[in-house]
Amino acid sequence: MPLRIDILTLFPEAMPGMLSSSILGRAIEAGLLTVEVHDMRDWADNKHNKVDDRPFGGGPGMVLMPEPVAAAVEAVDAMSAPKARRLSLCPAGRTLDQRMVEELAREERLLLVCGHYEGIDQRAIDALRLEEVSVGDFVVSGGELPALLLVDAIARLQPGALGHDQSAAEDSFTLRDGDGHQLLDCPHFTRPREWRDRAVPGVLLSGDHAAIAAWRLEQSTYRTRDRRPDLLSSCPGLTPGHAQGLAPTGS
Repeated sequence: MPLRIDILTLFPEAMPGMLSSSILGRAIEAGLLTVEVHDMRDWADNKHNKVDDRPFGGGPGMVLMPEPVAAAVEAVDAMSAPKARRLSLCPAGRTLDQRMVEELAREERLLLVCGHYEGIDQRAIDALRLEEVSVGDFVVSGGELPALLLVDAIARLQPGALGHDQSAAEDSFTLRDGDGHQLLDCPHFTRPREWRDRAVPGVLLSGDHAAIAAWRLEQSTYRTRDRRPDLLSSCPGLTPGHAQGLAPTGS
C-alpha cells in the first residue's frame, strides 16, 4: 500500500505544478505515493467561506479559526485508513532534518496542514494533536512551500523513485561515516575532463572503484567539517587545516 499524503491548504492552486514535475511527479504517476490536495475553505461554516479572524489581544494580521481547521482535518482523516499522522507546517515547529524525513517516509499516511497569516488558533493545534514542523529558521507567507519541500523529500525515499537504488543513500545528510555522523555529499564532476584550466581529479578517471569510494568519503568528511562542523561531534585525525587544504577540490 503506497504512502498517502493529504495536504490541507487555503491555496490549492499553488500545488499542481510541483506535484506533477520531475522526480516527485514521476513517483506519484508510478503509484509510489499518493498526494491529495484539499481546500480548507470547503469546511468554512459561513456563506463567505471565511476561515480567519483578528487575533484576541490585538496586533496585526489574521489567525485561522479553530473550527474550519478542525472540521477539515477530521473530515479528511476520515476519508481513508489508517488514521494519519498529523503535521502542521509553521516556523515555530521542530526543525525538519533528514532523520525526520526518513522517519516520516516510513509512515503509511500523513496529513499536512498549511498554516497561513499569523498561524492557526492554538486550541485547534492542541485538540487535533498537530505536530508542528519548520523547514528552517526563516518565515515564508504560508505552509504551502514547506509542505511541498517535505513531500518531495519523502518521495525521494520511496523505493523505485530514483533512477538508481543507491542515489538516496549517497545524498547529503543520508550519507554517513563509520561513526554514524551525517555527511554532506562529495563534489561531483562530468565532461569535459578539463574546463577553464581546471582538471577533474585523477582518481575519478582511474577506474579503481575502491580508491574512488575512499576519495568520495574523504571529500564528504572534509566538506562537512568545513561547512557544517555541527554535524560532526568528533572526527579524529581531521583539523581545519586539512579541510582547507581540500577546499579548491570541492569548490
